[in-house]
Amino acid sequence: MSVIDHKSTGKQMSSPLQTMSPIVQLNIGGDLYTTTLGTLKKYQGSKLFEMFNGQPKLRTDAEGRYFIDRDGKYFKYILEYLRNGQVPNQCILEVYKEALFYEIEPLAKKLEETPQIFGEQVGRKQFLARVPNYHENIEVMIRIARAEVVASRHSNVFVCIVRTDEDASKCHDALNTLDMDKESVVKFGPWKASPGITDLLDCIKVDIQDRGYKVSYVVHVADKGFRFKTYDFFYKFVFTWW
Repeated sequence: MSVIDHKSTGKQMSSPLQTMSPIVQLNIGGDLYTTTLGTLKKYQGSKLFEMFNGQPKLRTDAEGRYFIDRDGKYFKYILEYLRNGQVPNQCILEVYKEALFYEIEPLAKKLEETPQIFGEQVGRKQFLARVPNYHENIEVMIRIARAEVVASRHSNVFVCIVRTDEDASKCHDALNTLDMDKESVVKFGPWKASPGITDLLDCIKVDIQDRGYKVSYVVHVADKGFRFKTYDFFYKFVFTWW
């Protein structure tokens, strides 16, 4: 078809520039990224798809970059997955949180199969779900520790950990004998799962440390002649403030 014939048909040949995704500049909490609209909209139903579907629904910074008020440190891993399907092998927990935030379900599912996430989701969380009032007890421990900190470098919080109903009964009897305020002793258990007392103690320590507190634990030693072995039930968590 000649140029004249082409004009006479009223049709226009599409330019390569018209079919390319436009370039998008992003400011993710101060970290700058450049990508294409097609990359950001790769997964329909994701938060990024919704952000850039139709008229972008984001504010822009002083340079005209689309701004997302999020820590941008790990967005590069999100972008790599959107570009070429590469699943990160580092910063797994952090990238997993970002995948959940941006609602990129395929990436989140792949990360859930990694040892770090699989162990946390299937192992530890399933175990703690079988320990009655676990998270509530963590809050109580922190509340007691903060109340005890006045003019002190350390706070001591006592816990009673029991695996069985029989141990729970012994713990109750022991509390009536021990010289301590029963109301300030936080009781964990009983539970029906294979992890033991040391496993639970480590979980408590990790979850309190994740809240930003410096904490350790030791066996609580009672006076000689105490009729129950103290290490069967009682532990002291030491919060260090400065």
